[in-house]
Amino acid sequence: MTDGRRTDEERPRRGLTRRGLITTAGVAGAGLGLGAAGYALGQERAEEDGGEGTGTVPFWGERQAGIVTAQQDRLHFAAFDVTAETPAELEALLREWTAAAAALTAGLPAGPRNDEPLLPPDDTGEAFGHLPSRLTITFGVGPGLFERDGVDRFGLRSRRPPELRQMPPLPAEAIDPDRSGGDLCIQACSDDPQVAFHAVRNLARIGRGSVVMRWSQLGFGRTATTTRAQDTPRNLMGFKDGTNNVRAEDSAELDQFVWVGDEAPEWLRGGSYMVTRRIRMLIESWDRTNLAEQERVIGREKPTGAPLGGGSEFDQPDLAARGPEGPVIARDAHIRLSSGDALGTRILRRGYSFTDGFDEVTGQLDAGLFFICFQRDPGQFETIQRNLSADLLNEYIVHSSSAVFAIPPGAVEGGFVGEGLLS
Repeated sequence: MTDGRRTDEERPRRGLTRRGLITTAGVAGAGLGLGAAGYALGQERAEEDGGEGTGTVPFWGERQAGIVTAQQDRLHFAAFDVTAETPAELEALLREWTAAAAALTAGLPAGPRNDEPLLPPDDTGEAFGHLPSRLTITFGVGPGLFERDGVDRFGLRSRRPPELRQMPPLPAEAIDPDRSGGDLCIQACSDDPQVAFHAVRNLARIGRGSVVMRWSQLGFGRTATTTRAQDTPRNLMGFKDGTNNVRAEDSAELDQFVWVGDEAPEWLRGGSYMVTRRIRMLIESWDRTNLAEQERVIGREKPTGAPLGGGSEFDQPDLAARGPEGPVIARDAHIRLSSGDALGTRILRRGYSFTDGFDEVTGQLDAGLFFICFQRDPGQFETIQRNLSADLLNEYIVHSSSAVFAIPPGAVEGGFVGEGLLS
């Protein structure tokens, strides 16, 4: 270090950008494929960076990234129906998706360089020049992959865990079947919205002929914290959200409530279950509600996030406290009824805010929370949601989409996500 400035040797190493890889690959010599060059150069990838969005998150490993990973700020989620007709075609798809995901999360293009002008390129290109931005890609399998309309399409029916089923009817919902379910899902999270979009776009392109996109959802602004280093964010109602979430540091609770154990088929052990719910907020009605009523509905102070009667955000809500007019936290307040602790269960939340323009029928904003949670058994979410039947918040929200996916464990290099299911 000299005169307060870093020398080249002292500067922290950063993940390579796609633009840098293209330049370096070109210098390396004619005939060197971009994917191969990028793999070799990718050994210089930066450590995960929570501040500047330059880091990479390892794809290969015991568990899939994108669950306990420090939650990124942007989401592109997509659900697919499988059109492949044979187990071999399904395996080929999952192998291709896994290889492409490993490249994309390392900051590389989705496929090798293609110099043939009469063929489409192997990467759509809109992320060239963008940093990896902590991209994670998480794959899941839905109930329809095992059986659809009574047909065991891929010989997998006997491997379907009984917990993997669509949610039964639940409170405060008007589910649109065209925006629900799916045989496979991709959750792409990043601190750069274009990087997340690019990932899903290219995986959908790779899957043509084997899958068709059933529905998708873009999300901006995380609504939970998955590590203790992150500050609690606010949802579109203006309240801090996910204060009491299970976090990456909570090893015992992850084992108890999030990671699937020996009760599951071998192919799923060490994985998890994902539940998604598109929750539209009736923002115009909420915005006309006075502050005192908003705080009564949620059970927290809006400015600080502290439970009513508490002093700071992380104070344990005193559900027994009483004031002149009754319980300090109303019996039908959201934080009382949504407390998994009181029900003997917990979930790991990983949702995002969304806005999809406005409802042409009502002229109101179509915005809210794309709720994502991970748990050892989808019944954990169902238990909590059923307890919310009397929730004051139900006057201001409606669940319009629902899906459940099994999240297999991670993959080792040379393998693919879901390999245990198809072996």
